Amino acid sequence: MFDGLTSHTPRLSHTVTKVARLYNPRTWKEKGLWWTSGLFLMTYLVIVTVLGILWSGSPGPFDVRQHALGLVGNDPAKLVPGAVTAATAIGIAETLLNKPGGYLTNDITPPGVYLDNIPNWEFGALTELRDLSSALRNDFSRAQTQSVEDVDLLIAEPQFNYDADSWIFPSTESEYRGGVAGLRRYLLRLGDAQQDNGQFFARADNLTAYLQVVGKRLGSLGQRLSYAVGQAHLDTALAGDPNARQSTPVPSQAVTKTPWLKIDDYFFEARGYTWALLQSLKAMEIDFAPVLQDKNAVVSLKQIIRELENTQNVIWSPAILNGTGFGPMANHSLVMASYISRANAAIIDLRNLLVQG
Repeated sequence: MFDGLTSHTPRLSHTVTKVARLYNPRTWKEKGLWWTSGLFLMTYLVIVTVLGILWSGSPGPFDVRQHALGLVGNDPAKLVPGAVTAATAIGIAETLLNKPGGYLTNDITPPGVYLDNIPNWEFGALTELRDLSSALRNDFSRAQTQSVEDVDLLIAEPQFNYDADSWIFPSTESEYRGGVAGLRRYLLRLGDAQQDNGQFFARADNLTAYLQVVGKRLGSLGQRLSYAVGQAHLDTALAGDPNARQSTPVPSQAVTKTPWLKIDDYFFEARGYTWALLQSLKAMEIDFAPVLQDKNAVVSLKQIIRELENTQNVIWSPAILNGTGFGPMANHSLVMASYISRANAAIIDLRNLLVQG
């Protein structure tokens, strides 16, 4: 019964000896495998580092009018009201998906999993894309509160609100591409004279409603950025209304300071949001031109755009610095907060002009 096993024992013993010798570190060294594995590891680290550097660059602005022309077949007659705004929403989404490295927020492999600045930038830009797609669905494409929602915007807006971190079943990229497809169908219907079910209403009240959301976003970003050096602030939530109430009591004065590891996260989130907002407002400068001229508000919008352009200046420092307010070292968060606060103040003035002008 055991004759077969016994006859194979020398061969089995020889095989085990060969395997043990192969996996002996001394054998690896003799055969140069240590050197080969070391070279492979160094090459891998260099590739990951270079890709990480290349993927960490923030995208630059794009020409919203030229981008819109490209999407409508270079036919200026199809740049009807709303076409540039819709095309800009597509451009923002495609930048998120197609920039160097693609969409990084949901990456689970190097170097994307190690990067945090660009994922925060992506979240800021995505926030503005979600606000813009919501405005397109709920305000710009509807004549009044009782009107029916646009069939494509009804699909596109929820897809941009899909989980930003999902990498599989379905992936974030696939959902956002579905949103882009919906925006493209809407854009084509806008410029089709044979169809009247694709509309964009460039009215002062629609633009005012959108700017109200933008003002709240900028106000929140400015506050979080200013907390980089710590800030003592009073509770003014109920000021001006003696009968106002809130859910739970809060201290009359509190000190808030951004955690050290969150400083660059907030900075790049603000940089991403203002980048996307800059493209959106440039588009609306074209689509709402008659409204802005009638309210004598063109220069006000141009001032907002100029302040937002300052938020995209080149960062010469290799790291986001957090010096004290009047100290010898720069504080990039406070500089960004300054530009955002000025843009927000100009938006408040623009809203007043649209309502009262």
